[in-house]
Order: sequence, then C-alpha cells, then structure tokens
Amino acid sequence: MYKKLFSVLLPLSLSLPSLAVAQSGSITCNGTSSMQTRELANDLVQMATWVGEPTSVMDKMVENFGPQLLAYFSRSPWPNIQERARLAKVPIMMYHDILPQKEVFFDVTPQEFEEHLRLIQKSGLTPISLNQLITHLSTGLPLPEKPILLTFDDGYGGHYEFVYPLLKKYRYPGVFSIYTSKIGQNTGRSHVTWDQLQEMAADPLITIAAHSVTHPPDLRALSEDKIQMEVMESKRLLEANLGIPIYYFTYPTGKYDARVVKAVREAGYLAAITMDDANEGFAGQSEDLLAIKRFGQSRLEDIISQAWGGPKLPTWSRGFNFSSPVQRTETTIDNTPFILISGGKPITIHAKSRYQVQEIVADTEAVAAVDGGFFSLKYLDSNVMIGPVLSQSAGEFIPGNNSENRKLARRPLVLISSQAVNFIPFDPIKHNTLSGVKADMLEVTDAFVAAAFLVKDSQPQKAATFANLYTYEVPRHRAFWGINQEGKPTIGVSKEPIDSVALGEALVKAGFRDAVMLDSGASTSLTYKGESQVGYIPRPVPHVVALVPTQSVADACVLHRAEIE
Repeated sequence: MYKKLFSVLLPLSLSLPSLAVAQSGSITCNGTSSMQTRELANDLVQMATWVGEPTSVMDKMVENFGPQLLAYFSRSPWPNIQERARLAKVPIMMYHDILPQKEVFFDVTPQEFEEHLRLIQKSGLTPISLNQLITHLSTGLPLPEKPILLTFDDGYGGHYEFVYPLLKKYRYPGVFSIYTSKIGQNTGRSHVTWDQLQEMAADPLITIAAHSVTHPPDLRALSEDKIQMEVMESKRLLEANLGIPIYYFTYPTGKYDARVVKAVREAGYLAAITMDDANEGFAGQSEDLLAIKRFGQSRLEDIISQAWGGPKLPTWSRGFNFSSPVQRTETTIDNTPFILISGGKPITIHAKSRYQVQEIVADTEAVAAVDGGFFSLKYLDSNVMIGPVLSQSAGEFIPGNNSENRKLARRPLVLISSQAVNFIPFDPIKHNTLSGVKADMLEVTDAFVAAAFLVKDSQPQKAATFANLYTYEVPRHRAFWGINQEGKPTIGVSKEPIDSVALGEALVKAGFRDAVMLDSGASTSLTYKGESQVGYIPRPVPHVVALVPTQSVADACVLHRAEIE
C-alpha cells in the first residue's frame, strides 16, 4: 500500500516547481513557495527510499507526514485564505526608518529596535518568513505556536546599517519593501544601494518585496497606465538587478482599489501587503492574499501576547499527548469568540458540595478547569451527579439513579486514564457499575456522563444526534472539552451564546478531533491560573474537568478540593 502511495505522490511532488496550477490570470502555484515545494519534493525523495522499511516505521511516517501532504495538495483557490488559517493570529509588524536620531514619531532607534527583538525572544515568539506565512494562509499548514513577521518599508539606509545586522544576530527573517527610484539616493534620508540590496537579497533570512517605483502617495489617484508602470516596472527592475524572482508587492501608504489589485494580479505577484492605521489586523483577518493586514510597530507590546499559530492539522493517528504545557488561547470562529485551554493531563474533581470552579481547584495543582457533568439541583449544597461518576480525587465509583440513567442512554460516557481518553455511548445498565466501565477501559481513573457529542472523529454532529437534549438548538453560553488534533486535552467555553450544532462546527474548525458538551447555560464556567475566565458569576457546581501538569498527576489525588467540608 505504501509503495503504491509514494509511487503516485513522488512523481507529482517532483513536478511541483514547474506545475502551472492556474489560479487567476497568469498567476500560478509554482511561485507561491517554490522553496517549500522543493523541500517537499526532497522529503518525499527521502521517504521513497524508506518504502521497504518495516510497516511500523512507515505507519509512523504516514501518520506524521500525511496530513501535511494532504493540506498542501488541497490548498484554497488563490487568492483565498484557507479557513483553518483564518483562526490563527499572526501579527505582521511594520517598521519604517531605523536611525540613531528620530526625525518623526514612527522612526525607531537601533537601541529601541533591539529591545523589540529581545521582547520577541523573551515572549517566546518565532519570527517567520513571508514564504512561510503565504503557504500557511493558502493551505492551513501549521506555523510555530507563536509566530510573528517583521517587515520594513521604503528601503532606508538604516535598514542595511542597523536592521540587517540585528536580524543576522538573532537569526530572524525579515521582509524589506523597496521602491526603486530611491535606491542609492541620499537626498533627504539615506537609502540602500544596489550593492547593499544584492547582499541582503542573497541571505536566506531576507525577502525583498516591490514597493512601486516612485512611492506615490495614493496609487488609486493614478491612471491605469501609471498604476501598471509603478507595479510592473518595480518588479522588473528588482528582478533584473538582484537576479531573484520578486513574488510580493507592498502597497505604498497601504492604499489600493480594484484597479490597483488588478495590476498586481497581472504583474504576477502572489501576494500583497497593505496597512491601514484605522483597520489593523492579524494576517488571517485579511480579505485575501492580495490585501494582507499589518500592525504598526508601536503596537508590538499589545499584540505579541495574542500571537497564535492556529489549530494544528487533523492527524492520521489516535494517539494522545499528555506531556505538553497548559496554554490558553482566545480565538473567534464564525463570529463567536472562544477561550480554549489545552495541554497537561486531564482529571476530574468531584467535590463534596457546590462551589465556583476556581474554588474547587484552589488547593490542587490544576492549572485550568471547566465545569463538568450534570448534577442535581434539588439541594443547594448537593454534590449528587446525574449519571454515574468516578473521580480519582474522591477515589470511589458512585452509581447513577436508574430512572435518570435511562434518559442518558447513548449520551457520551467520558472515560479517562493516565494514558488515554475515550468518549463512548452510555449504556444505562452496563455502565452503572465499575466493572462495566472497566470493561471498556481497564485502567480508568475518571468517568462521567457528558451532555452531548459535539465532534466525533473530526466531524461535527448533526442536529438529529442531539435527540432529547433540552434547548440544544437555543443559543446559550456553552462549556465543552475534548481532544484536539495533536492529541492534547482541551477545555473551553464560548464567550457568547451559541447553539449546539454551530458549536460542533466551530470546534472542528478550532482543531478538535473529539469533543463533548458539558453542563452549560448558567453553569458555564472556566478558570485559568486561579482566575475566572467568564464575565459573570456562574452557578456553583460540584464537578469539574481539570488540566494538571504531567508531573502533578501523581499528587492530584491528595491535593483536591473534594476534601472541602
């Protein structure tokens, strides 16, 4: 099977750099990232030599490489941005001149610029290249966890004298947008020379983009002939003098209209960068690849905490990853904002009464927690669950009420062990005993019945699957948890009301492999590092799903809020 797979993929991949996959007009797929297509081909050549290896080796290779290959060959039609990439928050920072003495407010000194680089480094961000970004935007292929792109406009002399040495020092990529009429000219501010530009262009860290010929204040005000000259001639001059293809255009002052975009398309550019102080945004929030948004450099400190590479690709493996650090992310999907927290190991805590979620985990090693299963509202201080419950914090299996159990038939039974998680249809008779639960997961440490399946095997669930779930179709605040495509446990809430079907669809886009709904509505609550993440006071609950650091799992049984009296 593997030999057949690679016998098909290998010739195709080797032809990628010359493939003309028509996208629009004269623009083809071969330019978007010829570097990446060659890397892909090289990887496949190497893989082809391994086809005769044992099946276990090939299985692992296909699991790891297959999703990326699939994403690459199913890219969005140019110039559209792939939906998965729209979920990411990749900031592109725009700089102008870097010089020892500021002349205008947006100038930056070399010392300030290096402070920015140190902040990027300290904050754990990974600067990426424009090639990486465009491939990500068109395919959804993953980026580093916290990516950022650095861009420098107008080709000032300070870019060569100060910026380029610092980028080399930190090994950070950068994009320099050059308007050609000022190359080598030092009237007013200094500008790079052709020799300097050639040196920079030969460095793999550096991407050169065209920025017009004369940097007109507004391309929209020009005739079509002059627009074409500015857009096409700058590309021709840069390519002729630098000996490299120029794939990207940066609109002078960020201004463009349909005529300008048409000229950019016809010139053969693969993407274009804009800037609007009144409408800054992350790359994935852009209209398309011909109008990619940026932030001014003064926003760096505000923006870097939000940087996120987006959800990972669906895996071809059912494995679990319980060793990653716990991380919090905010994202907006289909106009609904969400808070997602992933990583660590999942456990449940069944407290002796009802509390706020942050109170339940206050004396534990849990980094984050979300409200868990349904519970009885008969008494204010009751911890009685609806359906059976097993929690390693309490150390005992508590059967559910038989009459209530029947109403829960085929809802998700959540099974957790130290190595795995499983979501299976609840059997009211079999699963109301510990032996029945262990028949489906021998090493089970935690079990409870959730509200409904939202995502199964990376597919959102249809309305018919929610059966008799009360108000499933009504927009409400929702709590959920599951396993993402990297095998990491993930908990979260919607920050605004959403119905159950739309929630499942959103969680698939967020990268969930499997997800179930938890007690929601007034009970919807989430805590991270001891702080509530919802903007209201939720109903107290007796049960939570928590994420603990891997090394803390052994201690979780003794450090739990279940001992609260």
